[in-house]
Order: sequence, then structure tokens, then C-alpha cells
Amino acid sequence: MGQGSLQIGLTLCIVIGMVPVLGRYMARVFQGEKTLLDPFMKPIERGCLLLIGVGRKDDGYGGKSQTVGEYIRAVLYSNLIMGALVYLIIFYQRFLPWNPNDFDAPSWDILLHTVVSFVTNTGQQHYTGETTLSYFSQVAALGFLMFTSAATGLAVGIAFIRGLTGQKLGNFYVDVTRAITRIFLPISIMGAIALVFWGVPQTLADTLVVETLEGRTQYIARGPVASFEMIKMLGDNGGGFFGVNSAHPYENPNGATNLIETIAMIAIPASLIYTYGIFAKNMKQAWLLFWMVFVVFITLMWVTVGGEQQGNPQVNVILGLEQPNLEGKEIRLGWLQTSLWAVMTTATMSGAVNGMHDSLMPAGLFSTLSSLFLRIIWGGQGTGIAYLFTYLILTLFLMGLVVGRTPKLLGRKIERREIILASVVLLIYPIVVLIPSAMTLAYPVSLSGITNPGFHGISQVVYEYAAAGANNGSSLQGLNNNTLWWNLSTCLSMFAGRYIPMMAILLLADGISGKPKIPETAITLKTNSLLFTVATAGLIMILAMLAFLPVLALGPIAEGLQLAAGS
Repeated sequence: MGQGSLQIGLTLCIVIGMVPVLGRYMARVFQGEKTLLDPFMKPIERGCLLLIGVGRKDDGYGGKSQTVGEYIRAVLYSNLIMGALVYLIIFYQRFLPWNPNDFDAPSWDILLHTVVSFVTNTGQQHYTGETTLSYFSQVAALGFLMFTSAATGLAVGIAFIRGLTGQKLGNFYVDVTRAITRIFLPISIMGAIALVFWGVPQTLADTLVVETLEGRTQYIARGPVASFEMIKMLGDNGGGFFGVNSAHPYENPNGATNLIETIAMIAIPASLIYTYGIFAKNMKQAWLLFWMVFVVFITLMWVTVGGEQQGNPQVNVILGLEQPNLEGKEIRLGWLQTSLWAVMTTATMSGAVNGMHDSLMPAGLFSTLSSLFLRIIWGGQGTGIAYLFTYLILTLFLMGLVVGRTPKLLGRKIERREIILASVVLLIYPIVVLIPSAMTLAYPVSLSGITNPGFHGISQVVYEYAAAGANNGSSLQGLNNNTLWWNLSTCLSMFAGRYIPMMAILLLADGISGKPKIPETAITLKTNSLLFTVATAGLIMILAMLAFLPVLALGPIAEGLQLAAGS
């Protein structure tokens, strides 16, 4: 316990120290300022942008700034084209190179689910990677989408920040290109080299066939894992090269790789708050929001660790001693590291797992589900900070009503249009989670595929749609989810949970950017105060959790009470 706590503390200290460095660097990248990578990346960026027809420099972003309609169309069209391309690559993978096992195309529904999952930066997997996809499909199809989908989310987040600070939205193609060349690609290369050094394989060799000591034949899957793993974690994609994800010893062999992957998972979402502070020239507000999110994260960590440390009371009675819950944990990593990872992967919308979430105690399920429901601790690539400020805008509106002041964000009025769009951003998620969950639970035999009856089965179903709607790829693996119903219904949740809020976010930012800035006066409601930050945290808990409180009560809370009662 002591060593594990020290490891968690060290990880969080590294994150806190990294945030100003990476946050400042991202601000320089997206403000068009010089960086050390300019001599290497500028020619590549220029070639890519000329190839897609973006070569002008009419503003400070390196390309002609788009209107909100152009920006939204660019997001949708580019994602549609990339999704279609990847669908074709996997469909014809049998005829393409790097297919040592001669894998054919999966069924149309699992293929559609896989493409939608990775193009929306979800990474939810209803298949086993090492027995379904060729190396070429893993690298050229899914690996390609892991870069572009993460860059899409980051570009939208930066456009949102620009809008809040009164600037033009920028150019989507320029932002995506810079996100890949200046952030995701260089960090992924360095991270992949570090993972190879610490034991993660990077090879195109065939599946290894060995004879065991018992005289049996064993097939050991391998492949270009290190490069896949790093962008999976850095881009918060979550989908694993192997079926058991980062619990597999080839994806995450030891404590060193676990540390690298954990920090990569949180690096960009946490640092974006600092990036906002630089754009807004308001570092006080940025740090207040950072510590607000950090405190909520630590609270969820405390709840999870407490539940796992106490263990299963019914098992402890049988054993005659109290021990932590070790079911579904990788002993080489430790149960504390699994607890940290479980909260962080749902808080960052990564979805990668280094242990089985289905084996978490009810307290852990409560924390992971709560992270998915909140979506702002730390949130997805770019979208997390957008959701955070959506809540902040609603807090401004409500506090303005209470104290009789006009709500203003960075000197710009918050009016009816902004409140409607903010409501759309926040309300679409409960719709894409609760409605399909209710439909599925209404038909427990034909649709649900629940392997654990009772309260845990409710958690399994809701978790699947909560992860899909939040674009988080994790799941409670006891659910039999590779069916036509699950593949198609979660596709709808992933698609709606990604693109409807994204369009509303861009419209919201564009509306605010076009408003004149009003000088602050003595009666202006200040957003960079501790009081306002606490009020924002309270409103987030009320709005986000009230919609899902019945689900939590019927799922992990009821399961915890049942275990405590010994029934």
C-alpha cells in the first residue's frame, strides 16, 4: 500500500509539473508562433495543406480562417471520408500486405462498429484485435484514425477556446495538421521508442508458434505494438492492439510502461486548461479550474481505492481475513495502479484498461460511471475543456439571475442563444445513454446479453452506452456485446455523442466570438474567483449527476449495499 501510494503521488506530481510545459507549447503551436520543430515540420505541413487546397495565409493561423459553417462541414466531410477509407481497408484486408494470418474481413456490423468507434475517438472494441485484424489494418487503418480523430477533437477544442477569447475560429485543416505534426507525432515517436526500450514489441513478424513444457502448441500473437500503444494512450483512443488491452504484457509489461502510458493518457486534456489561460490571458482562472478538476479527480480516486482496499466482504469472511480486491488485477502492476488507471481512463475518456473493470468493487464502479457522466475530469481530447466551459457558462447565467447582473464571459455577454446551445451540449448525452439502456434492459434475454443478473447487470448495460456516448472505449467485459443489436445501437450513441455536441460547441464559440467586448466594472461578475469556481463545481455535480442518480442507485450503490448486507 505504501509503495503504491508513493507511485500514485509521483505520477500526479509529474502531471502537475508537465501541465505548464505542454500547455504553453500547445498555445505556441496553435497561435502560429515559432517552435523547435519548425525546420522539420513546416515543409511537411505545407505539402499536406497544399494537397488539400489550403495554401493561403490570410490570418495568423497559417490558413484562411473558416466560418462556423465551413468549419463544421470540414469536420463532418473529413471524418466521413476517413471512415469510408478505413472501412474499405479492413474490408479488403485479405488482399493487402502485412496479413500473416490471412484474416478475412469481419462481419459488416462489427466492421461498421469498429470504424465508427475509431473515427469518433472512442476506441470501443467488440472484437479481439489479434484474431481479427491484420497488421496493415491495425497500423494503416486504426492507427491512422487514432491520429486523425484525436487531432479532430483537439482542433475543435482550440477553435472553441479561440471563440471564447474573441478570435476567429481558425482553419480546421491547419489545426488538424499542426496537431498531428507538432504534438501527436513527435510525442508518439519518443514514447514508442521508450516503450520498446522497456519491453513492448515492435515487429512485423508472424505469430510465434512454440511448444510448451507440457508438449502442447502455443500461439503467441505479436506485432507493431509499441507505435500503436503510444498513440492509443496519447490520443485517448483506448482501443487495444490485443483483446485485453493494456492488461496484456505486450502492451504494458511493467511499472515503467504503466507510468509512461498513464501520463500520456492525461497529458493533453489536463494541459489544455493551461493553454486556455494563455489564450485568455487569465492564468488565475485557468489554475482555479485546474485545481477544481483535480480535487474532484482525487475524490473519485479516494472512493475507488477505499473500495478496492476493503475488498469483497463476502470473500473476506470465507478467507477469515481482510485483503484488497485482487480479482481482475494484474499483480505485476498492483491493485493500486489499476485503481488509478480505472479512474483516469474514464476521466480522460481514454477507455484503455490495465485491469478488468467488471471486477471492480461497487465503489470503483460508482467512480468510473461518475467520471463518464461528468465528462470534464479531465474529459476527451479538446471536448473536455469545451464541456467544462459549457458548465461555466450555465453557472454564469444562473448566478447572474440570482444577483441581478448580466452574465458575461471574458467581457462578452451570455444570452439566450448561448444558453440554448449549452443546453444541447449537455442534454444530448443523457438521451444517447438512458434511452438505449432502457430499451436494452426491457429485453434482458434477446438484447442485453447480461452475464451477471441483478444490480451488476444494470451497471453493465448502462456502462456500455455511457462509454459509447462519452466516446470512451472501456466496458464491463462480462457483457456479451458482440451482437447486431449492440453493434448498431452503440454506433448511434457514439455518433450522436460525438458530432451533435461538437457542432453545438462550435456554434456556441462562434456566437460568443462575434460579440463586442464590454469593459469590466465594479459590479461585473468575476469568473476567476474561488467563490465562482466552487459554484461551478456545485452546478456540475447537480446538473450532471441528477440525470444519472437513479442509474447509480440501481447499479453500484444497490450492489454495494447488497454486498455489505451479505446477501
